[in-house]
Amino acid sequence: MISGSRETIRVTKVFTFEMAHALYGHDGPCKNIHGHSYKLSVTIKGKALQENGHPKDGMIIDFSDLKAIVNDLIIQQYDHALVLPEVARNKATDSLLDHYQRVLFMPFQPSCENLLIDFKNKLAPHLSQKSYTLQSLRLDETATSYAEWHLNDNC
Repeated sequence: MISGSRETIRVTKVFTFEMAHALYGHDGPCKNIHGHSYKLSVTIKGKALQENGHPKDGMIIDFSDLKAIVNDLIIQQYDHALVLPEVARNKATDSLLDHYQRVLFMPFQPSCENLLIDFKNKLAPHLSQKSYTLQSLRLDETATSYAEWHLNDNC
């Protein structure tokens, strides 16, 4: 056993995906369809497993398990998708919907902040176990702009 191994630790995995969106009714250039190279950082907080001989001894979560959850719930849905608010559905032409498979209509304005909360709501039930919890998310929309969510801010 490593000294201090029952200390609380945070582990983070970073994911990247490409996505387009438009902010319906926005008063700036983001009202137009445009894309970003997003970077999503997912942080889990917990205590590492302490079980000699167990293949995951010393881990809070196996990074491959975290990757599988985030890929399934977020990346596969949003990567290379066009995300629009539901209010824009009636404005979308049949041609847009006929020719593009990944057009997602959301019940919210797809701002960086709203997307981040949507991701949190999808991930939290799968990343809250007895030994760890979803601690924070960070969604970088550009190289200089991002939104963050922290569990401690909401307690």
